[in-house]
Amino acid sequence: MVKMNKEDICFLPAFEMGERIRTQELTSQEITEVIIERIEKINPVINAYCTPTFELAREMAKKADKAVKDGGKLGLLHGIPTSIKDLMFTKGIRTTFGSLMYENFIPEEDDIAVERLKNAGCVILGKTNTPELGYAGSTHNRVFGESKNPWKLDRTPGGSTGGGGAAVACGLGPLALGNDGGGSIRHPASLCGVYGIKPNLGRVPVYPNICFHGTGYVSYGPLTNYVKDAALMLDAMKGPHDADRFSLPAEKINYIEHVDKKPDKLKIGYSLDLGYAKVIDTEVEKSVIDSVEKFEKYGWTVEKIKMKMRKPEMSFYTLYISDYYYDLKPKFKEWRDKLDPELVKMAEASIGYSANEVMRALDQREKIYRAIYEIFKTYDILVTPTTAIPAFKLGLMFPPQINGRNVSPTGWMPFSFPFNLTGHPAASIPCGWSNEDLPIGMQIVGNRFNEMLVLQVSKAFEEIQPWQDKRPKFD
Repeated sequence: MVKMNKEDICFLPAFEMGERIRTQELTSQEITEVIIERIEKINPVINAYCTPTFELAREMAKKADKAVKDGGKLGLLHGIPTSIKDLMFTKGIRTTFGSLMYENFIPEEDDIAVERLKNAGCVILGKTNTPELGYAGSTHNRVFGESKNPWKLDRTPGGSTGGGGAAVACGLGPLALGNDGGGSIRHPASLCGVYGIKPNLGRVPVYPNICFHGTGYVSYGPLTNYVKDAALMLDAMKGPHDADRFSLPAEKINYIEHVDKKPDKLKIGYSLDLGYAKVIDTEVEKSVIDSVEKFEKYGWTVEKIKMKMRKPEMSFYTLYISDYYYDLKPKFKEWRDKLDPELVKMAEASIGYSANEVMRALDQREKIYRAIYEIFKTYDILVTPTTAIPAFKLGLMFPPQINGRNVSPTGWMPFSFPFNLTGHPAASIPCGWSNEDLPIGMQIVGNRFNEMLVLQVSKAFEEIQPWQDKRPKFD
């Protein structure tokens, strides 16, 4: 056996780590220790992990190796190091939600997804950084500070799973659990140059949760360096749970067993504006067009499509910020001055919304769904850019301009949140690099309940245009 260097071990695919752990060619303890060493070196620079759990990780890795030696039952993720976003409940582990309100909160239960990851045998490396209560498209808070993009340290890794995206990009663990209420998995995947998938609403149960009160647009999912790793992680987490009324019935398919399959015929439509987006960075546009055309290699049909989508921002804004205001209003008397001022400003923008305005937003949400429904009557897959620009400067809530044109707060992310409103599965996959050497992401959207096809198309693209040989550099 050729001895691997430490960096190569850190960037091993999770599915390969699992195979080596099962044969003890590499032990979980060896892998975990090498990754911990890398976290200790790089995390002070990028601030991806906010609460490391290294002693817990060592204990879990030791138990994983013992189970292998004892011939015990091994889970899908047996011995594989994994990070958890700091918005998920983790039993006995500090969980702050990026907020001073919860600075010392230690949950007495695990999130369902976390529990399933543990049951699958993963090793918990720690919690990754997030903006306060997950509200922003960049990652910063008053408890842990700001996370940085590993490709360019003056840029954001995105949000709200910015810590998770940055960690995976740097080899600080092959698997990261995130959640996505408007792009919070796909944005960091795009800006950090990794793969991330928001599964169909309800595929992975969401419980317990804060801030989002029954609006049904938040999904849990993985960020990884390899599509097969995402399939493996979803297999471990998916399935119904009575605590989440949106959770879906069990599927009779394992993603990891079928992800390599390529459909014989496929009709792919792509859009650079979804019928409403105002402006897109020219480098992003070129990368996505060049990339989507490569699917023709498989004999698949690729067509540019025209579509109309009216007022998705109005619907999203109304529902999203109303959720935050409903949650925060009772806490303002004690905590208002200690909350992120931009979060307060956003939440209070919903003051005065009438029931009629909320119903109008819900009605518009249905119209947005019908627009996407019409697309999938003709096409099997919809492709768009993930974000309208590569990573923007640290310290900004959103870039004020794109290509010299003023944009709204959602002008940089017009392609993501509509699919939170509709619930469709959507993934971001690296598809190119800007002139500043920043990653560019392409979004792959599937019809309802069809994560399998999204994963298969993603894997097919990964084979045409792999990205994993390029790694961030740290002195």
